[in-house]
Amino acid sequence: MDKSIIQLVDELPTDNITVKVLKALDYVVPNQWDNLVGFDNSIRSITGEIDASVIQKIRDRTVSLYQDPQKGYQAAIKLYQIIDKADTAMAVAALANKVGEKIGFLSFLSNITPKADITQSIDLALKIAVEIIAFCKLNGIPQPNPQEFANSLANNYQNASLMRMAALVCLDGIIPLGPNFISKIQEIISGADSNIITQNPTFLAVQSFLPGNNPTDKLGFITQAFNSVQGWMNNLVSKSGITPQSIFKSLGNFIQIADDNLDYVAAFLDQTTNYYEHTGIQTVARSLILQTHILVKEEIQKEQQIPQDVSSAVNKSTTPGIESDANQYAVGKAVEVWDSEEADWYQANIEKIEDNQFFIHYIGYGSSYDEWVGEDEIRTRALGSSNENGYAVGQKVKTWDEDNEEWYSATIEKIQGQQYFVHYSGYDSSYDEWVDQEEIR
Repeated sequence: MDKSIIQLVDELPTDNITVKVLKALDYVVPNQWDNLVGFDNSIRSITGEIDASVIQKIRDRTVSLYQDPQKGYQAAIKLYQIIDKADTAMAVAALANKVGEKIGFLSFLSNITPKADITQSIDLALKIAVEIIAFCKLNGIPQPNPQEFANSLANNYQNASLMRMAALVCLDGIIPLGPNFISKIQEIISGADSNIITQNPTFLAVQSFLPGNNPTDKLGFITQAFNSVQGWMNNLVSKSGITPQSIFKSLGNFIQIADDNLDYVAAFLDQTTNYYEHTGIQTVARSLILQTHILVKEEIQKEQQIPQDVSSAVNKSTTPGIESDANQYAVGKAVEVWDSEEADWYQANIEKIEDNQFFIHYIGYGSSYDEWVGEDEIRTRALGSSNENGYAVGQKVKTWDEDNEEWYSATIEKIQGQQYFVHYSGYDSSYDEWVDQEEIR
């Protein structure tokens, strides 16, 4: 089941081998990439907003926009994920081929695996094709358009998007194929037997996304896609002066690499990193946040134009920063729903309300998962500014009781460091207590 964009961003690692490799490549496109993780943190960093209510509005809008099938956000994420998974599988084949070439008694491996250069060339060409398709989906372009993409790449690509393309040149081009990688790839994709490409596992994984009614059309698009970015890749290499040796040296400042054979290094990085998915999630999140920020600011402007007498009446009926019980939940409201089996909250929208029961649709899941839940099992997001762990005073949480081995509903009343003072729903204040962060969700 697909995760929401909020879950995807919240789960991005702050420091793993993918992050280390991308940091090592910062010198290629200086100061373009910042490893933004955590959805609320991304909103604050991208928009400059610090108002918790505005941040919440952006979250709510982003959730509904991401799941809109007419938009290309989910499809773009899927493409980034598919190409990375297929890339990992192909890296195993490429590594086996290199081992077969170097070690005599394992030479049979080089006979049953594709040649590494061919594998790497097809892989890079397909990644460019996928990038063009994802770009067009994110920008509402009906058909994949290599030339429009090439123009945007040269003039508008920034942040995670630019880092992704720089990493493509370094990790999938220069390291495995050498400084002349562009001409080598051109030679392979234009002269190779079409079966070598159409039977390639990465091609098979993404072929349904490639435009064209038959393999010949799809191969034509791949070639056209690669040709459209050759000038940009040449320019990047020329401007930055990147070489296999400079990349390897920079990587060594962040990760330990025991073997200096670049063929093995390339296959190792393919197997251990998912830079396409990682930066792809960040690209989609940025696009969503920027768009929803505009929509939310427009909504706020309209609200501020309400006649003064109506505005006063509204202000008297609500407490600043806290929604009244009557207005806290409404049809269409984005909420989080507690799953007792997974011991976690899931993003959802309220579709119906009847007698304090809420019919909810889980974001990113099919309608077969829709269900009725009670008020005790749903919550809105934090009502005030959250701490670095995402919790805030006034927030509804679940608290674990070790003795009864059960989760209880509670509300955070105070926060001190990693300690939270909670009041249990349905119990008097004598049960209020301090709990550790590990005990709440």
